[in-house]
Amino acid sequence: MATPSTPFPFLNDLFEKLSGGLQPPPWMVDEVQRRLVLLVNHVLMQEPEAQARLARQAGRVLEARWRVFVVRLAATPAGLLDLAPAEALPDLTLTLTEESPWQLAQAALRGDKPPVRIAGDVQFAAEVDWLVNHVRWDLEEDLSRVVGDVPAHAMGEAARRMVQALRQFARPAATSAPVPPAGPGQAGA
Repeated sequence: MATPSTPFPFLNDLFEKLSGGLQPPPWMVDEVQRRLVLLVNHVLMQEPEAQARLARQAGRVLEARWRVFVVRLAATPAGLLDLAPAEALPDLTLTLTEESPWQLAQAALRGDKPPVRIAGDVQFAAEVDWLVNHVRWDLEEDLSRVVGDVPAHAMGEAARRMVQALRQFARPAATSAPVPPAGPGQAGA
């Protein structure tokens, strides 16, 4: 008997129906992509090395794909990102190969990178990989600007505990088989 990839198979079915049949209006897609670019640029502006690396790739276009969702981003001379024109050909295409949103969420909770198919410029891919591995959003710092240091730290600590609990829940239970005693002539561990 095959086990489902999610404890809630109806969620996968619902996601399939929503993403397959219903398409958001173009204006909504454009607005969501613009907000995504603003968020990514906000994070990039806190990392001068990231901006310097991205500035060296000015004019290059990155296309990110998952299922029916596609976003094209162009590196700017300022070391930030902008939406690329629709007619721009991508220099690098990154395609998330995992179809299940549930599996992607589980991988994120474990701290794993999702499976990605990469096509295009190798040097640009190396820079994007560096960005993914080294640039982190300090959400607690941004939050402290709004609510103050102490409340932001308390919220950050609560969020870290929740993420840790979710990671433990998502991680498959390790089987702990008893270790057999060392026999004659074998070193014990």
